[in-house]
Amino acid sequence: MKTITHWIDGKPVEGTSGRFGPVYNPATGAQEKQVAFATVDEVDAAVASAKAAFESWGESSLAKRTAVLFKYRELLDAHRDEIAELITAEHGKVHSDALGEVARGMEIVELACGISVQLKGELSTQVSTRVDVASIRQPLGVVAGITPFNFPAMVPMWMFPLAIACGNTFVLKPSEKDPSASLRLAELASEAGLPDGVLNVVQGDKTAVDRVLEHPDIEAVSFVGSTPIAKYIQLKAVEHGKRVQALGGAKNHMLVLPDADLDHAADQAINAAYGSAGERCMAVSVVVAVGDTGDELVGKIAERAKNLRIGPGDDPASEMGPLITREHRDKVASYVSSAAEQGAEVVVDGTGFSVDGHEDGFFLGVSLLDRVPLTADAYRDEIFGPVLCVVRADTYEEAIKLINDSRWGNGTAIFTRDGGAARRFQLEVKAGMVGVNVPIPVPVGYHSFGGWKDSLFGDLHVYGNDGIAFYTQGKVITTRWPDPADAGGINLGFPSNS
Repeated sequence: MKTITHWIDGKPVEGTSGRFGPVYNPATGAQEKQVAFATVDEVDAAVASAKAAFESWGESSLAKRTAVLFKYRELLDAHRDEIAELITAEHGKVHSDALGEVARGMEIVELACGISVQLKGELSTQVSTRVDVASIRQPLGVVAGITPFNFPAMVPMWMFPLAIACGNTFVLKPSEKDPSASLRLAELASEAGLPDGVLNVVQGDKTAVDRVLEHPDIEAVSFVGSTPIAKYIQLKAVEHGKRVQALGGAKNHMLVLPDADLDHAADQAINAAYGSAGERCMAVSVVVAVGDTGDELVGKIAERAKNLRIGPGDDPASEMGPLITREHRDKVASYVSSAAEQGAEVVVDGTGFSVDGHEDGFFLGVSLLDRVPLTADAYRDEIFGPVLCVVRADTYEEAIKLINDSRWGNGTAIFTRDGGAARRFQLEVKAGMVGVNVPIPVPVGYHSFGGWKDSLFGDLHVYGNDGIAFYTQGKVITTRWPDPADAGGINLGFPSNS
């Protein structure tokens, strides 16, 4: 059985802990690989390598950094299919979705390629007599990222390209459920010319995570995952004096007004709720149907849901693949099973679903729940699977209050033809990312990604300008130089004997 290793100081490193985690093919349910879990000493070795590399990388020219990043972007483009295949094999998402993940990660690499523009400082001259003031940004040192299973390539690329472009060195702890993509990203970075130690990958579980959070030589930690773990990451990292950005969970609402194009809204609800088997922090989890739109909208969503093609991610005919593990599949299914008991109407029931020839795979059909009470577990919890709840609201005011009362504030969307209503919504809704007739408003690379409320712990969002600010520290320099014409000074005139 293949063992997935660490990447430390520019080369693969076998694990010494004797502890391993299983890596499954979700489409078959079979364990095909194992991943070595790092010891504290192995995490320390990765940090030591990063610390040593920072001495030269942190002082390297922007031209050198961007040359590596341009080459890296070229290699990622050449190997995008290979990386997508690794994602599909270990996560289960369909190949086209995996390719999209790689493409969105490459957006941040492209942003990092332009870091020479992003890191320009500011200068004010003559703030007082012969006094100038300059503001510059400098790297922090060794920084770290802890990333989730649902985007094993994209989320790491949200972090380390910008971090290293800013002059930092990086230690990545990816999800143990689908770790191969991150290892391949590190190999390609080395091939692009990234010096040894600038990017390290340590595989592992809580032992590795806790050591990252405690290590005195790590200056900052980025995290994407569930809300309970995000809270833990923030508290423990701050306790040890680190800068933190920790993105948590979500329950994203899609508000549909009576004037909306319901066919378009239904299409987008299907894509946003069931794409990647619902294992997205930006997935639409709740449709809020306003006024008398509910029955017709639910009918259109149900019709489309029943026709989705579910199968192995490497089958070009598949539109949705399996979930990441058997345990997660069963947990998601339990929300559907309990929904009717808690007052919801189960319009489409995806439990008990299987794929011929892949009966042991972690497959679950899509589910649609209507008239879901706000007290139901299916509404209150982040399900992270292919389950879409529909709630009804009589008015816009009722709908916006419902969304704003949610404990999460990651993303939200409104579907309408009314520009005034859309403008009012984008200003009134309490969420970090808002879509107008766009169901999954994930920002492009030069804007920043992040939510509000229990969807974000820390002050700065990921990538974009916030990401650059997170991975750098500001310095203000005030200077005064004497004028050469002042007393004594330098005299460049013709010498004389006087």
